[in-house]
Amino acid sequence: MKDLAIIGGGPAGYVAAERAGAKGLNVVLFEKRELGGVCLNEGCIPTKTLLYSAKIYDYAAHGDKYGISAPDVTFDFGRIVARKNKVVKKLVAGVGAKMKAHGVQVVKGQAQIEGRSADGIAIACSGERFHARNLLLCTGSEAFVPPIPGIREAGNIVLTNREILDLKAQPQSLVIIGGGVIGMEFASFYDSLGTQVTVIEMLPEILGGLDGEISAMLRDVYIKKGIRFQLSCKVTEVKNNEVAYLTPEGATASVTGEKILVSVGRRAVTEGFGLENLGVERTRGGVKTDLRMRTNIPNVYAAGDVTGFSMLAHTASREGEVVVNNLTGRTDRMRYNAIPGVVYTNPEVAGVGLTEEAAKKEGIACRTAKLPMAYAGRFVAENEGGAGLCKVIVGERYGEVLGVHLIGNPCSEMIYGACMAIEQEMTLREMQEIVFPHPTVSEIFRETVFALDAQ
Repeated sequence: MKDLAIIGGGPAGYVAAERAGAKGLNVVLFEKRELGGVCLNEGCIPTKTLLYSAKIYDYAAHGDKYGISAPDVTFDFGRIVARKNKVVKKLVAGVGAKMKAHGVQVVKGQAQIEGRSADGIAIACSGERFHARNLLLCTGSEAFVPPIPGIREAGNIVLTNREILDLKAQPQSLVIIGGGVIGMEFASFYDSLGTQVTVIEMLPEILGGLDGEISAMLRDVYIKKGIRFQLSCKVTEVKNNEVAYLTPEGATASVTGEKILVSVGRRAVTEGFGLENLGVERTRGGVKTDLRMRTNIPNVYAAGDVTGFSMLAHTASREGEVVVNNLTGRTDRMRYNAIPGVVYTNPEVAGVGLTEEAAKKEGIACRTAKLPMAYAGRFVAENEGGAGLCKVIVGERYGEVLGVHLIGNPCSEMIYGACMAIEQEMTLREMQEIVFPHPTVSEIFRETVFALDAQ
């Protein structure tokens, strides 16, 4: 009898397994592909590895801005992809080593829930049957391919985030359906390498849900770099290499690309592993949970993308930890008010907490301060002519930090400080009293909250 069975070895599953094993639980982890899930094998890690290569190429090709001349800068697409594969392989092995170190039994194969009995929850996998007192569902998500006429018939011209990572050659042109985080990161990578990129987005702005002003700033940067954007446009048909769409005026237009990337969102994986045999309730296109990640069935939990709520790797890991903490005697629950979002373009975008748009929609009285990143000396030293902005949103009544939104490098490494401020309900005054190291780009937080005093 296992204390905990986990289906899915992504960030929710393997982190929960590691934490549970460290606390002495007898754990079995089922994974049908590779440990690390989508994040490590098809998402976060491989894309960031590619983007870092593109960033190095960008800096080398444009080093003259810093007094550095490197004529005839070239790149090797095959070697870039090979390095991505090497990084993924190394980190997958690292996850496996963690499982072994904490006594987690890893079973490779498609797990199938058979139901509940006096012996616990029964799960079959790879010809064996397992019983567990508790079950954690971490089956993740998959790319959603909308029912656009012709999209299935286009064959290997149409790609999702999985297939595009395995391209052996750089496409000369790329049409991206969807201007969200995934779409913009691939747009950034291929634009840096010289591919002609077109982004078609149904919404009036890219990166829906992020701060609107900062999203527009990023789009302006990439327009100057050569990316073509078609906003408020609905794709109506895919015919071989051609994508047809309706313009905001209702006219029909089209664009062709050697490859077409579909990145319009993801959906929770709730089928194919016997979930119906337990009667677990679903909602929002995923498994319904409370803030302790409990489902409606006793001893059955869910974490990560399968809940369909916050489809981010770092959210998934924390949700897995919440489950293990509650199983081992520590009352814990999820808080979603300070979940950061990062877009690893060049420049980077990051945000946490309420945006101005969200605060207005919810009727929350607040004040917003914003400063160019150029107010931080180190940003000026290291980002010649680069776009940069910091926005801090505080509550009108108590002066608590409600949201922070940034564009500019390296905001992905800075946003955690804003997360902590929101988690701790820090006020404007408390932020002003923190001593930041100088010179750092993170000083922009302090400068921006002081700017509120001038309003």
